[in-house]
Amino acid sequence: MSTSLVTPRPYQSYVYAYPHKTAYRRLADRPRLRDAWAAEPTDALSLYLHIPFCEIRCGFCNLFTRIGAPDELTTRYLDALDRQATTVRDALGDSAPVRFAAAAFGGGTPTFLTAGELERLCDIAEKRMGAELTAIPLSVEASPATATADRLAVLAERGTTRLSIGVQSFSDTEAKAAVRPQRRAEVEAALGRIRDARIPVLNIDLIYGIDGQTEDSWRRSLDAALAWRPEELYLYPLYVRPMTGLDRRGPTGTGQTIDSHPPGHPSGEAAWDEQRLRLYRQGRDHLRDQGYEQVSMRMFRRPDAPAQGADDYACQTDGMIGLGCGARSYTSELHYSFDYAVRPGEVRSIIDDYTRTEDFAHAEFGYRIDGTEARRRHLLQSLLQAEGMDAADYRERFRCNPVDDFAAELGRFAALGWLESGTPGRLKLSTEGLAHSDALGPELFSPTVRTAMAEYESK
Repeated sequence: MSTSLVTPRPYQSYVYAYPHKTAYRRLADRPRLRDAWAAEPTDALSLYLHIPFCEIRCGFCNLFTRIGAPDELTTRYLDALDRQATTVRDALGDSAPVRFAAAAFGGGTPTFLTAGELERLCDIAEKRMGAELTAIPLSVEASPATATADRLAVLAERGTTRLSIGVQSFSDTEAKAAVRPQRRAEVEAALGRIRDARIPVLNIDLIYGIDGQTEDSWRRSLDAALAWRPEELYLYPLYVRPMTGLDRRGPTGTGQTIDSHPPGHPSGEAAWDEQRLRLYRQGRDHLRDQGYEQVSMRMFRRPDAPAQGADDYACQTDGMIGLGCGARSYTSELHYSFDYAVRPGEVRSIIDDYTRTEDFAHAEFGYRIDGTEARRRHLLQSLLQAEGMDAADYRERFRCNPVDDFAAELGRFAALGWLESGTPGRLKLSTEGLAHSDALGPELFSPTVRTAMAEYESK
């Protein structure tokens, strides 16, 4: 086999948005939001509100979040969110209709906010931005400790259609190994409260590849989740990212060095890759056997689950309004946000700066999207979905052929067995291609994005 056909390592990065925020840079011209949105369609926007607070920071987490919120920080943060929303809605103008087709509250942990603060968050979305939350899909993220009855009652009353809870494992031992201090009894109680709240879609997140996890313990977590008949399940491979709690435990987060395995056994990263692939396939097959449909490498859905609109991280169209210091916004030519960090001190500083900001009329950090990047993004985010991409839709939007635009990449994927044959007019991953989504996605990054990400100075 030629070197070009060597299969890449299967777990390189989770591509949930392109380009990644580490490719963003400070925008020297600070474009006005009114100008950035002037020529954009605004009749089917997505709205995302970011709450950057958690009660704990899990060992695998590198999201933009801080632990706790002292000195009425949540109040000051919501004040800033209100100011930002007012400015952004004004920037969208009144010359064309402004309509939101979907909304989401993420973080962090949105349910870190009290019930009263969640009411205010919904008011900001509705009264400031004009999103009719009871008439559109609304997804909210939660943790077991913060999924309290009073918070859930507010979310249900204000129109939440999907509640996503990060369980990760039903094993107390595995949760501890992932530096996520929780008890199964607490998780089960939270799931009971969510079902009592009658939110239409329950999503449960689980993680595979945790230190000490076995096929048997993984199956037990899967079955414990299935007992609640969740409408959706996300199966995430564990990653050990820089500056996280698990990063301090060794190359795989297990505390083992690469020569601590028995002679003849694949060592270090290779052994961990094998473990995660094995557990992924086990979980995939088990959920399929239970009647779930695979939507992507990570996402599995019950066929009778209520429709929720476009998947949060697979929207091939533009038109995303992000509010909050960790949120992104997308126009057809500009992706923008605020500064990004992982280290606690840096995160706190960015949040503090956000709460003091009065002028939200300009984009501060971002990445400009040219035609080539727009085509790449469309292919990447479409191809990572199990249904694949309709080549005719691509041609209609970009006036060119995806096979011509990405001949080298698609040829390589086909040679690796990652593309399914026999689907005329559709580019679609094979079963093995889906399993290698976290290798395939980064392969589609442009050289410019790769360089920007490599030059990013972690903080």
